[in-house]
Amino acid sequence: MAEEGKDENKNAIEQRDSKEDRIRALTSMYYANPKIKDVLLEFAKDREVVPRYYEGFGKRPDSIQYSSDIDGLVRKGATSFHASEELWIDPLGINSDMSPDELNEKRKGWDLLIDIDSPFIDCSKIAAKLIIAALENKGIKNYGIKFSGSKGFHIIVSGKAFPKEYDGKHMKDMFPEWPRAISEFLMDYIRVEYNKQAAAVLTNFEAIERRTNVSKEELSEEVYCKMCEKPAKKGAVHTFVCDTCGLEIKSRDNKITKRELRCTNASCPGHRELVNTEEYFYCEDDKDPENEKFPLSSDKYPQYFEKVVGVSAAKVAALDLVLVAPRHLFRMPYSLHEKTALASVVLKKEEIDNFSPKDANPLNVQIRKFLPENTEEEARNLLVDALDWKKTRTDKEEVTIKKKYASYDNNVDSSKINESMFPAPIKKLLLGLNDGKKRGLFILITFLRSLNFPADYINKTVRDWNEKNTPPLKEGYIRSQVDWHVRQKKKILPPNYDNPSFYKDLGLLDGKQTTKNPVVDVSRKLRGR
Repeated sequence: MAEEGKDENKNAIEQRDSKEDRIRALTSMYYANPKIKDVLLEFAKDREVVPRYYEGFGKRPDSIQYSSDIDGLVRKGATSFHASEELWIDPLGINSDMSPDELNEKRKGWDLLIDIDSPFIDCSKIAAKLIIAALENKGIKNYGIKFSGSKGFHIIVSGKAFPKEYDGKHMKDMFPEWPRAISEFLMDYIRVEYNKQAAAVLTNFEAIERRTNVSKEELSEEVYCKMCEKPAKKGAVHTFVCDTCGLEIKSRDNKITKRELRCTNASCPGHRELVNTEEYFYCEDDKDPENEKFPLSSDKYPQYFEKVVGVSAAKVAALDLVLVAPRHLFRMPYSLHEKTALASVVLKKEEIDNFSPKDANPLNVQIRKFLPENTEEEARNLLVDALDWKKTRTDKEEVTIKKKYASYDNNVDSSKINESMFPAPIKKLLLGLNDGKKRGLFILITFLRSLNFPADYINKTVRDWNEKNTPPLKEGYIRSQVDWHVRQKKKILPPNYDNPSFYKDLGLLDGKQTTKNPVVDVSRKLRGR
């Protein structure tokens, strides 16, 4: 058995090395093409450009200015090239230790880059077409489309399309706030239609179950609130009948145990028996019109809920367009992809439906321009609508949070809190992370800020935590994040435990949590609950 294991490992290494050798040979031939070098150099102007080698990214900052720069990097083993959305006065003059204000001084502008990535290319096609339709609906006629090189697409709108100044703010200084708001707005704009169309193509339950490790029951159907168009949550209505007096009682979301429950009729010695359980759906963001203490629910208002039957696209092909971050890089047009050996080719809108990855064969590429020639202020309507939507959403979320956490949000005395009172996921986070450190930092800072810890405590705790990370986050990033959060007048609550992108994905959860948010855990301990 040991010998068989050695043989398997040897074969895997040989296959890996063989693939790596093939890709390295391909890159030398591919990037020697003068047309490929020309398109890379044209797009690289004023951008930070970082090569990726088979084993990882190169040093930052970096840039390419001449054909010989590409040749030299390819000789060193570069397989692909990645560029910034931001345009810089001097790309080589930026570094990770710069504050947001220092980066603003160095930034000339930015382009809007929408990164569509789904586990299934057919779903990415649906999203790309819906995003394009949304852009056109907002008056944008010029945009670029390209294949990501794997299963997604990139859509770009030139920064020239946006007003140089809006609402007293300079466009160049509003990165990543404005492009992030636009990406969130577009994702919300297409979400319902995307989930319907994607569910229609995700029909092979068995194949999807094997690929995603999600059970068939979890894959099935999704219910949406028509008021806010967000996925609804599932609850249960339990019906109990007293075994003595026959009194019927309905109760929502009670935890069912083996313990006998007394009849609620004080004069009756009987016990309640569970006779029926029915599921219902509810929306936390919209309230019962007759009683705002309760959420909008499907058992009372079925007309406000819609069931999408089939595979839940939101669960197995979820979109995350919001990848906008300072110095975020994306694969350049016509760059190769080191895993698929395909080229990031530029497409026309009409070609999306029939596009196949084999059409991105690097030996048969057709050179096209990716960055569009947008007219001045072509994207003004998109920006205005996105910022209005963002403000409305933020205001609504603030009201919801204020009501939901009014009992402890602003009245916590941090001097009465010690780390032994922190919930288990936060204690586990404080031990350090190997992956997902930026998300971990967001959890930690918002958790401490929500509990009214002073800035010096937050600063020290975060830096102590960062020393335990492998490898630590860069000092400039830590400083900018702490400074930004401390300056905010309003508190941002840490993500809820059920947010799949945080605690679960980072491996911080051990079993089911009894509360929704880590701040609630501490608040309950302070109250002696």
